[in-house]
Amino acid sequence: MKNIIFKSLGTLLIAGSLTGCGNDFLKTDMSNAIDVNTALNSVGNVGNALNGTYYQFFRYYFAGNYATVIGDLASDIVYWNSNTQHQNDIYQFTYQDTGVSSQYIWEYGYKVVDNSSRVIKAYKHLQESIPEEDKFELSIYAAEAYALRAYSNFVMVNVFGHQIKVNGQDFSNDLGLVIVDEPIEAYSTVERSSIGDTYNAILSDLNNAITLFEENGDRGSLFYFNLAAAYGLAARVNLYMENFDAAISYAKKAIEESGISTLAYTPESYKALYNYGESNTESMFALAITTSDNWSANSCGTLYSTYDYSPSPWLLSILGENDVRNSIMIFGKDSSPKSPVFGGGKFGCYAYGNPAFATNYLINAPEMFLIQAESNLRKSSPDLDAAKKALLVVAKRNLDITSESDLPATKDELLSFLRDESARELFQEGHRLFDIRRWGVKGNAYAYDAPNITFTFSNVDLSNVIFPIPDDEINAGFGVKQTPNWNAGRPQ
Repeated sequence: MKNIIFKSLGTLLIAGSLTGCGNDFLKTDMSNAIDVNTALNSVGNVGNALNGTYYQFFRYYFAGNYATVIGDLASDIVYWNSNTQHQNDIYQFTYQDTGVSSQYIWEYGYKVVDNSSRVIKAYKHLQESIPEEDKFELSIYAAEAYALRAYSNFVMVNVFGHQIKVNGQDFSNDLGLVIVDEPIEAYSTVERSSIGDTYNAILSDLNNAITLFEENGDRGSLFYFNLAAAYGLAARVNLYMENFDAAISYAKKAIEESGISTLAYTPESYKALYNYGESNTESMFALAITTSDNWSANSCGTLYSTYDYSPSPWLLSILGENDVRNSIMIFGKDSSPKSPVFGGGKFGCYAYGNPAFATNYLINAPEMFLIQAESNLRKSSPDLDAAKKALLVVAKRNLDITSESDLPATKDELLSFLRDESARELFQEGHRLFDIRRWGVKGNAYAYDAPNITFTFSNVDLSNVIFPIPDDEINAGFGVKQTPNWNAGRPQ
């Protein structure tokens, strides 16, 4: 890792090809770059630097794969047929502090955080001196940088720290992240802040992003952070913090701002969400992956096809016969019940038939309805009617569910149903482990012996699962301390 936070990155990537599968660790192919310390002196250069920040964010080291899939691989909704060896240490809970997945998430998460911080610093410096007509564009760049930093910190604090709340129990004082408000000078000594302070920094960034978006608008593109996506991320963060009223408010704002008034309720329309690119009319923020610029063998689509990950037998068992989500539960010609080979699922890219071309949809409307449902059930004065109304929007993907009367009647039954509904709806979106952790319920993991429903770890406490800070960062000697007893939280 070579103290990636503290050695100055020196340049910000402007552009580069996404295609390829063999980049060396710590190597970043730069086709064009600018010096971050001297050249962020114009709106154009800030825009170029922001493009480079998106590139680091979208890479398969971070949101393009590792940071997106880790929460599902270490859970009950995924199956690995063991024919390849890709991220199986996460799936089997044998990961170490030298593991590739956590190293990449840490390194590239902090690249995004550092680069976003430099864009934000340039915004603060330039806004007083540039012509009035340029301030609008610069403000949108700053809003996106704030949102990217918030998203990356949120991912990292959940991977490398304890859940902030576990069914009411507060872990705010545990170790969180190194908070980067200003770019950190090379070879500086730093320390990890608390989880609570990390979440406060995330909320501050989101508030700044939302304020700038509300004042200036956004680019109106699925492939750039926008106001609806910022509201959606704020809903997710507040849900994790158990700020349930705020989570409900932001989720409603995300839906309203996005203009997403209905979901797909036929097998054909549901499958069409995952055709390619902007086909997902239920999404608010996605990666700009194309047929020519993609992660090829390192894509999520490849992971969920030729690299042998698929929906678990348990997940398949809880999908009703008339559930439209079955339309993407497609298996390849080489698949067998005992050794399933998946066709990509949400990464199927059905318009082209090549899962490697699939886009990662990161913030989506169905999650916003599930956030409203859960928050209404768990807030201090539960509102079962409001919870059912929001839950039905998603649950009626099962065509046998047509009205609120088809949902469970009591709070506890609704919560149990919602947990399963989250598994059905959010499969391949990376939330499952973190949901199980924060709910504080017993969970299952490491499925085997398909098509039977069998888990290596059954009915175990997953709330203390924490991934270690990479040992290269710890050994660099610049102040980052390892999470105490991180290894003790593994399921037994």
